[in-house]
Amino acid sequence: RPWSAGLTAALRTVIFQVLPWFHSSCVLASFPLLRLNHPNVVAARDVPEGMQKLAPNDLPLLAMEYCQGGDLRKYLNQLENCCGLREEAILILLSDIASALRYLHENRIIHRDLKPENIVLQQGEQRLIHKIIDLGYAKELDQGSLCTSFVGTLQYLAPELLEQQKYTVTVDYWSFGTLAFECITGFRPFLPNWQPVQWHTKVRQKSELDIVVSEDLSGEVKFSSSLPCPNNLNSVLAGRLEKWLQLMLMWHPRQRGTDPTYGPNGCFKALDDILNLKLLHVLNMVTGTVHTYPVTEEETLQSVKARIQSDTGIPEQDQELLQEAGLALFSQKLATKHIADSKVNDTAAADTDLLFLFDNQKVAYEAQVALRPHPESVDCILQDPKKNLHFFQLRKVWGQIWHTIRMLKEDCNRLQQGQRAAMMNLLRYNSTLSKMKNSMASLSQQLKAKLDFFKTSIQIDLEKYKEQIEFGITSEKLLFAWKEMEQAVELCGREDDVDQLVKRMMALQTDIVDLQRSPLGRKQGGTLEDLEEQARELYRRLREKPRDQRTSGDSQEIVRLLLQAIQTFEKKVRVIYAQLSKTVVCKQKALELFPKVEKVMNLMNEDEETVVRLQEKRQKELWNLLKIACSKVRGPVTGSPESMNTSRLGSPGQLLLQVPSGTYNLSESVRKSEELLLESQKLCSQLENVMHDTMKDQEQSFMALDWSWLQLQVEETSSPEQTQM
Repeated sequence: RPWSAGLTAALRTVIFQVLPWFHSSCVLASFPLLRLNHPNVVAARDVPEGMQKLAPNDLPLLAMEYCQGGDLRKYLNQLENCCGLREEAILILLSDIASALRYLHENRIIHRDLKPENIVLQQGEQRLIHKIIDLGYAKELDQGSLCTSFVGTLQYLAPELLEQQKYTVTVDYWSFGTLAFECITGFRPFLPNWQPVQWHTKVRQKSELDIVVSEDLSGEVKFSSSLPCPNNLNSVLAGRLEKWLQLMLMWHPRQRGTDPTYGPNGCFKALDDILNLKLLHVLNMVTGTVHTYPVTEEETLQSVKARIQSDTGIPEQDQELLQEAGLALFSQKLATKHIADSKVNDTAAADTDLLFLFDNQKVAYEAQVALRPHPESVDCILQDPKKNLHFFQLRKVWGQIWHTIRMLKEDCNRLQQGQRAAMMNLLRYNSTLSKMKNSMASLSQQLKAKLDFFKTSIQIDLEKYKEQIEFGITSEKLLFAWKEMEQAVELCGREDDVDQLVKRMMALQTDIVDLQRSPLGRKQGGTLEDLEEQARELYRRLREKPRDQRTSGDSQEIVRLLLQAIQTFEKKVRVIYAQLSKTVVCKQKALELFPKVEKVMNLMNEDEETVVRLQEKRQKELWNLLKIACSKVRGPVTGSPESMNTSRLGSPGQLLLQVPSGTYNLSESVRKSEELLLESQKLCSQLENVMHDTMKDQEQSFMALDWSWLQLQVEETSSPEQTQM
């Protein structure tokens, strides 16, 4: 109850009308709890003043930390945990209880009554926390009858306690192993429905490695050293915990808990190794199988790929690993970067760190996914649904059938996640391709504008050259160079190639849009979700039957749901793989377009460089022409600049006209000189006007060109990046 400082505590009093020694024993038992301080051991609280007098029969009150999550038994009894807890929850529980037991043993305390009822749950900031309670109660097992002095389930007790022999900390190992087994599988390991005497007689016959003694539907007792299915562990953890349980559930106490590596009482260190494993989960989309790989802190994906090749037969160079968002992983990255911390929150989805494996050599995926193997009891019921079973058998089998349908749904969801990852990967390629298409179109427009400008300029140059030939300036070399430039630029420009690629990209875009209209997203009747919910409801009603109605019966109704679920699963898998094959085809088309687009863009860049180079050459020729014209006006020039071939003239007056030689008198010479001077000035003025008109025409032609590509480039820079679907 809450009191000062907002604290909440649980007050407990134990009332026994048996054995006079118990009162003093109970008082003494409270002292260890008062001095313990561990996050996984329930803490003691001071009893508020005035409340001690409320205790009946002067029995002591013990105030303890209150945990609002209830006990582990309540958690295990939830429908969802009928076949064991989720993997993340199991790892957290094992870590907490192992830490608590290690602390108690270091403080020379043996619990001796570890069971789900003595473990309470408290929600922490990041995850669920498990705490051990009930320290020091009903432990004097050598006093009187075991059945009257002990409160709890006998199957969690170590054999030496049942036999009233001397014991050590290994009694807690047996209880911890039994508890762990039940959390993994949903039931206790050794004949959970048998009475204590018969149970003890039968179970003691097991070998040291046996961790299961069970009774099948025909009543035959079977021993096994393997962790039974179904459970929610991956293959690596299942194998490691199976060997660890063999240590914890040994019948003889001296051998119990002895690890081959760490020696006696080394079971906690062995468990630490298991809990500290870094596991990478890879779903092979070719077969639908999940592979789990332990990795080290320094291990790269390249090393993991070598192991994947060994397991799947897919060569390393053909493997593509995708995250759920469709991001492809590089082999040089550390594998641990792609592992989620499963101990942060036990409610986290199991597939958050799942990677999806694809074979890049495959152009089509076939639906060759195999069903998980069914538990033996489920196979038996599938063969004979009308078989009459006792209520406790029905409860177990129906729970396993519901769990089987749940696993079909989860397996189907994983495959669908893989198909979506491939789709997201395709959309990433398509987004990059769309950007390249825009860049290619922009570059094509730029090149076209420059080509149009250059061609227009050359045409004007040739026309004006023909007009000025009458004035006497000729250059075959210049004329040939300009015509050669005109022919050279005719080879530039890739409009046809660009148009063809754009058409192919638009067709691919249409295919991708059609692919996104997936039938997987449509709500259909008889889905796995519906069937799973129906099976859950059947199982719930069976479990909640009143005790007087818990009779034997058959399993026809729930078997019908299982068969429908299998058919629905196979049908949906075919649809998923059909979509996946289409996705792979589209991706292949996209990959084929990338080098083609890059090639055309490189050619356009080369063409642009060619146009710029020819334009520079043309500009130099024009300036050379202007230089010659000006030099002819100012004085006699001998020879000509590069690419110019002009007639040698004696004076400025001879720029356009050849004057016949002869002898003139002085007055005639003066008159002629004045005429030549005036004519030269006139020609210079005409040349200046021609140059001015030419430059004006070029400016007008330049401004008349289509410069919208510049605006397009600005818009592309300023507008947010858009992903084309």
